[in-house]
Amino acid sequence: MKVLRDTWLIFQRNMLLVYRSPLWVVLGIAQPLVYLLLFTPLLKPALGTSTMADAYRVYVPGMLVALAIASGLYVGFGLLGDLNNGVIERSRVTTVSRVALLLGRSLRDVVTVLIQSILITVLSLPFGLITNLGNILLGYAILALISLSTASISYGIAIKVNNPNVLGQVINNVAQPLMLLSGTLLPLTLAPLWLRRVADFNPFNWAATGMRALYMNHPDDMHVWASIAICAGVVVVAVSWSASLFARSVR
Repeated sequence: MKVLRDTWLIFQRNMLLVYRSPLWVVLGIAQPLVYLLLFTPLLKPALGTSTMADAYRVYVPGMLVALAIASGLYVGFGLLGDLNNGVIERSRVTTVSRVALLLGRSLRDVVTVLIQSILITVLSLPFGLITNLGNILLGYAILALISLSTASISYGIAIKVNNPNVLGQVINNVAQPLMLLSGTLLPLTLAPLWLRRVADFNPFNWAATGMRALYMNHPDDMHVWASIAICAGVVVVAVSWSASLFARSVR
């Protein structure tokens, strides 16, 4: 119970910071909206879809997965700022759970991604993105798992390197192959067989495929439930690893 209470307190504090600077939430969807307007129209002839609505059902879920991956992986820079400003250092003299320091922050990142995803989904409606509300909500659950895992990984790496220049290089080297092998811009069904086999080892490729199945109104597709199970497994591993680093570094 103490961990849950402390997590809620840390989450509230971090959400208050987001509330005081809501512009960051809006700026986070600026680039996805540019792609939505300028890239998606290219997909109809490229994918051979019959309507633009089908093109948006292919691209929007992939873009949301890309948003969750990128947003989560880069939150470590905020932790480095708090480390340098002594925010984490002051936690040493409190009884707050060290695991809650991680979970409270990570849940803030999850909520931020979900808010951005809702905004993007709403802005996509005029382009014909119509699908079942239940499928959209299930898709948001997948996004929450992605965001929680990538944020935990980012915080863990930030604690390990404790240097913004090194962190940037590490995150870029991690993010680039993950994004390219997740089929967020284009489905990997267009890729050669060897590339599809490599992408099978990327959990976020399963997430993007599952999201597209949901937005195409196929919730019974095996990729949907496989992506949830795989992403949940990644969350357990990422949170456990990062939480152990928090526990050791903030004593």
